[in-house]
Amino acid sequence: MQFPDDRQYHADHLWAQQRPEGVWRIGITDYAQEQLGGVIFVDLPEAGSAFAQGASCASIESVKVTSDALMPVSGEVTAVNPALADAPELCNTDPYGEGWLVEVRRTAPEEGGALTAAAYAAQVQA
Repeated sequence: MQFPDDRQYHADHLWAQQRPEGVWRIGITDYAQEQLGGVIFVDLPEAGSAFAQGASCASIESVKVTSDALMPVSGEVTAVNPALADAPELCNTDPYGEGWLVEVRRTAPEEGGALTAAAYAAQVQA
């Protein structure tokens, strides 16, 4: 499993990566996609929706289970990944790239709860 160092991780198996102009891209981790199995549908929020850290921002349906994606950071959704409508399996095949879920503008940059890649890896591999 991979856990790139260029992003923050949340205990609920999502990552957040800072992008240009203060936007953060959010997606599921490699561990999460492996636990879910084959993703067959992703229900994403509308741009403009706001979520607190830990709130459900998306629903991910796999061959095994339907799971809520919990926001790793508080923010307002600025974009959703349109590719997931036709290719939800991108969550499995490229969770850190083309399989991202949403982009948000953080509303509480001082909030804690983020894990480094090493801390997250230790948590899921324990």
